[in-house]
Amino acid sequence: MIEKIKLENILFLDIETVSEHKHFGLLDEETQQLFALKTQYQRKDEFQPDEFYDRAGIWAEFGKIVCLSVGYFTFRGDIRHFRVTSFCGEEVKILKDFNNLLNNHFNQPQHILCGHNAKEFDFPFIARRMIINNIAIPPKLNLFGKKPWEVPHLDTMELWKFGDFKSYTSLKLLTKILGIPSPKGDIDGSQVGHVFHVEKDIDRIVTYCEKDVIAVAQVLLRMRREDLLVDDEIIHV
Repeated sequence: MIEKIKLENILFLDIETVSEHKHFGLLDEETQQLFALKTQYQRKDEFQPDEFYDRAGIWAEFGKIVCLSVGYFTFRGDIRHFRVTSFCGEEVKILKDFNNLLNNHFNQPQHILCGHNAKEFDFPFIARRMIINNIAIPPKLNLFGKKPWEVPHLDTMELWKFGDFKSYTSLKLLTKILGIPSPKGDIDGSQVGHVFHVEKDIDRIVTYCEKDVIAVAQVLLRMRREDLLVDDEIIHV
């Protein structure tokens, strides 16, 4: 089935998220209490809420998007390219720019969004942050009233499960076993918050995010039994 999808109709994406504030103490008292309630089952008795706040970026209610990278294939005759670009900086601008991209260039019925674990994380996180920031949700993210087969989303982790719901397979593991060059650079997901809030190095985060987008595209190519991308085919816009 995935072999029948034209690659140029797929928009690959990945987001990097951090806690909305640098420190737990910057939250008002009510929000601190709500964070404690939201995370009580994950924390158990091991951590106090303030000790757990560095993980706040995984919840749309307490985190924010600092980078959203996308990639898409272009074909000109036999020449294939994969164009990668990123939206970063203020979250409202990130979301509005991404919204414009979807509405102006990936708004047709044949267009599909693709990510790794994106159905559980990236897609809903983006939609929730759009609501929080009073931005209209584009049709490609608005799932209300859609039947499962009408949802224009692909998830490489879901494709790898083949119906098995018992386990999570990381993108790093999947690229390793499929013989794809590792997408990770000098940081991992747990360090993005520190790099953003303390080091203030958004360029490192952009590089990290774009490597994930490329890796997702490579995984899909392997699942379709097609040649992997080489460096000369990847264009950073």
